[in-house]
Amino acid sequence: MAAHLKTSVDAVWRLLRKEGICLLRQRSWCVRTDPEFAAKAADIVGLYLNPPENALVISVDEKPSIQALERKTGYVQTRSGRIVRSYKSTYRRHGTLNLFAALEIATGAVHAQTTTLKRREEFREFMDQVVAELPGDKEIHVILDNYCTHKKNDVWLAAHPNVFFHFTPTSASWLNLVEVWFGILSRKALRGASFEHVHALREAIEAFIKAYGPKAKPFVWRKREVKGTQLRNTIVNLCN
Repeated sequence: MAAHLKTSVDAVWRLLRKEGICLLRQRSWCVRTDPEFAAKAADIVGLYLNPPENALVISVDEKPSIQALERKTGYVQTRSGRIVRSYKSTYRRHGTLNLFAALEIATGAVHAQTTTLKRREEFREFMDQVVAELPGDKEIHVILDNYCTHKKNDVWLAAHPNVFFHFTPTSASWLNLVEVWFGILSRKALRGASFEHVHALREAIEAFIKAYGPKAKPFVWRKREVKGTQLRNTIVNLCN
């Protein structure tokens, strides 16, 4: 582009930044397939904006197959003179970990557990841990996506009558606020990191969770519209 316009590369970048153009920015879309999208979305958003009295709302999901990648990292100077962080393109794999997490909507506190597998058994064990850490005299409303391990847990729910599962619409796991916390974890502790073994990966995740705990704050739901297709399903309409 700079060559075509007969100007400098820096001038092109300044113009792009001024106009808010980011070449790395990506956007995606998904066509709604769930006929009950509006009702399910209203249920989830309602739990965020107006939770039941004397109840706790938690957002639960898993971050699967986190890879322990070993690679050289450091800082390099670009042709423009800027110092940027970089890492070698080649790497060695040292296994993977699964991370279950439960975000308390009211406080932002996070309950988490790393596992080697992500079967229904591990999900139930994690839920046992979370329920044991929460007050036993309150209803617990759990927001989940439609992953198979979250389904067919009727026996477990019968043994925990104060726990209620709420599922996001199909292909709308972005309604689950714990995904925001997973994004923070990825940016702060995982992206560009190097791990010599899977134990180092586990230690890094646990260290981040420990440091995050005292600073935890609730995420405020600010999305004005919840769309499945081009239909305008605003929160006001969903909650009527």
